[in-house]
Amino acid sequence: MSRPPNLQTLSNELLKDILDLLDADPDRSVNIDRRAYLSVESFRLPSPPVPSRAQDVGNFRLTCRRFAEAGVPYQFTKLATRFSRHGLERLDKICSQSHLAKHTRKFSYLVPYFYVEGREQVEQFLQSGTRRYSSLVPAIFESKAEDQKRILQQAEDTRVLRKAMAAFVSLQHVQILRLQDEADRMLLEALQESELPQASMIDLKWTPACVHATSTVAQALLHAKSPFSRFSGPMMNSQSALVIKDRIPQTVSLLASRLTCLELHFDDTEALEERMRAASQLFMTVFEAARNLQALHVGFPSRSPVDLGLEEIFHSIQWEKLRAFGIQAWRLTGEEIIQLARRHSKTLRGLRLRDVQLREGSMWKDVLTALRSEMEQLDWVSLRRIDYATHFDELWADSMEVGDGSLGGSESDEEAGFPPHFSVSGSDMDSNYGDTEEDYDSENHSIADTDQGPEANEIALSPNTTASIAFCTCSRSSDPAAADHLGDNGLFVTYQQRKMWEKWVIGRCPEHSAN
Repeated sequence: MSRPPNLQTLSNELLKDILDLLDADPDRSVNIDRRAYLSVESFRLPSPPVPSRAQDVGNFRLTCRRFAEAGVPYQFTKLATRFSRHGLERLDKICSQSHLAKHTRKFSYLVPYFYVEGREQVEQFLQSGTRRYSSLVPAIFESKAEDQKRILQQAEDTRVLRKAMAAFVSLQHVQILRLQDEADRMLLEALQESELPQASMIDLKWTPACVHATSTVAQALLHAKSPFSRFSGPMMNSQSALVIKDRIPQTVSLLASRLTCLELHFDDTEALEERMRAASQLFMTVFEAARNLQALHVGFPSRSPVDLGLEEIFHSIQWEKLRAFGIQAWRLTGEEIIQLARRHSKTLRGLRLRDVQLREGSMWKDVLTALRSEMEQLDWVSLRRIDYATHFDELWADSMEVGDGSLGGSESDEEAGFPPHFSVSGSDMDSNYGDTEEDYDSENHSIADTDQGPEANEIALSPNTTASIAFCTCSRSSDPAAADHLGDNGLFVTYQQRKMWEKWVIGRCPEHSAN
């Protein structure tokens, strides 16, 4: 009589297949030049957790020692840590166990707003407020504030981050995210709506939180001589760039020299252009050192496209390995775009020009013609919400409040595709389960093919264009044969035009194109 099947007899390959059904293969990633790269790997913000998957992987690991070992990469490849006493204690425990820490390849730092002033005023403010916020418990905020104060005074975050970066010997990707839970969201909302005097005394700020997180993470990476090569900051504050410039100018080049991918999105609007110009020398230092860059994104709030020249930030630097390049919310001349693209015509496979507004005197058809005829390797281009600056300004002038549903943007969590009160407490970003915090990078598939659809505000190099065809398509193409037939009136751009232009740029006939 044959023995009944025994799970212990399953091969490691079959165990891996079982775990893959519970969660994606931790070793699987998107090629850096694919259109979904920055979306999946860097800028996709956490989606609501899937408790069943976390429980399934956790239960799998509890079965026996062999299963526990097999499940480790699925639990610790992507690790997220809150800036909190509990979060740092958990990180300290994980990085004290080398058999766990050695699997971490992506580290996401979840940073809340800092309670700068008025902690003692919260209770009085809530008691004097409306019933709408009566569910808020003052003790929760007092505990958070004391927690933050204790961490900063004891430099506990600095100690643990340095220990973690040294333990993460396989680290590739570092990400800093802003965290806002339901309680903080409601308190901020109450403070904004209230006319009570106590409201002006309570100060929750993202700027000092972002500055502190950026500084401590950078110092920890340097101290540990980390092997990381990718950095993502989808919610950066421009003040953090100035702090880095002033505090660690001698070592920033060492960090930059390791980068193959850099994604920065600045979501503050106060004195943004002034601060960017003040940090111009820092950007030049970083970009000159980052000679191995393969993917680069620098963006700003869609509501407020910056009036900066491209070379004020990029300084006419050419990256010989650059394959994907993206910018968001700039006011530019067509020639600026052409010159930057031309420098990378032999390597660039993806180009994202989201929310770019052309200045008066420039026309999109000239930019598109240059891209179509000169970009030898270009496989895709994203032109979501491109327009002319004058038309953009007129839209704002005609409306006191133009939501990002029509003009786009990425200033708030809600605009990025999940509610502003969403908390990733208890999760570990994408494949961290059990008692770790999860980073859910899963794709959100849009069913609306418009600039106002669910994907309209994603910070990602994710156009809908396809790769060029390697044989003559002249007789089959229904696209315009010449730029003069693109329908560009130099005044405004419609959604239908953008989609057609994206296809036209990469739809060149390889046999009969100029190059």
